[in-house]
Amino acid sequence: MQGRVLIVAGSDSGGGAGIQADIKAVSALGGYAATAIAALTAQNTLGVHGIVPVDPAFVALQMKVVLDDIGADCIKIGMLGNAAVIEAVAFEYEAQAVNIPLVVDPVMVAKSGHFLLDPDAVVTLRKRLLPHAHIVTPNVPEAEALTDVQIRDLDGMRHAADLIRSFGPRAVLMKGGHMEDDGVVRDLLVTEDGEEIFEGPRVHTPHTHGTGCTLASAIAAGLAQALSVRDAVARARAYVERAILTAPGIGHGHGPLNHMHTVKPFP
Repeated sequence: MQGRVLIVAGSDSGGGAGIQADIKAVSALGGYAATAIAALTAQNTLGVHGIVPVDPAFVALQMKVVLDDIGADCIKIGMLGNAAVIEAVAFEYEAQAVNIPLVVDPVMVAKSGHFLLDPDAVVTLRKRLLPHAHIVTPNVPEAEALTDVQIRDLDGMRHAADLIRSFGPRAVLMKGGHMEDDGVVRDLLVTEDGEEIFEGPRVHTPHTHGTGCTLASAIAAGLAQALSVRDAVARARAYVERAILTAPGIGHGHGPLNHMHTVKPFP
């Protein structure tokens, strides 16, 4: 296996999102996944039934011991839950990982509508982690929360991406899955070199739980394996599309993807 990814995120007891999805995605793409668990959730395909935050100092300790021994080629941030955990993660990153590429998935709301980030922590996320990010991967509601602007079309996605880049990250992948469309999902990648629009058919299925977590971790695996941002995004999107198309149909609500479908780890 090639490419060490340290994932800092919440646990999903149902296995479809969060740490569990992250580990599966990185593994499917040939990488090695280590974790620092930032929150515990009691969760299934029907929704989030409870959240227990992890002590911020212990989240940081998990990061420290992994980095001290195993190291990392990329760090992926998912659900952190509150401002105190964000501060602890940012401090630990600055202390010993500032040269490691950072993927920030600004997880705020679950597929079921349950809030996964305290509203007052959005500013902390924007100020403490986004400036370090190699790439940020917001969906439309998350981008609206980060920028305080409404997004209704592709131009709105561009405007939000530019605003988010002004906070410091090198690249922004604006995910268009929440947009009304003509049967095509458009994601917008904006970097210092310009923009690229990735298009794919919208798959009408309830089995999309954990899509955002999975995509961000797949991108992190690519960066850990020395792919460019553009190539990491392209491979991750292809992987997620296939994972949706082959979803196992588990559960009575928003079911998980097929994370372990056969893929070529490298382009």
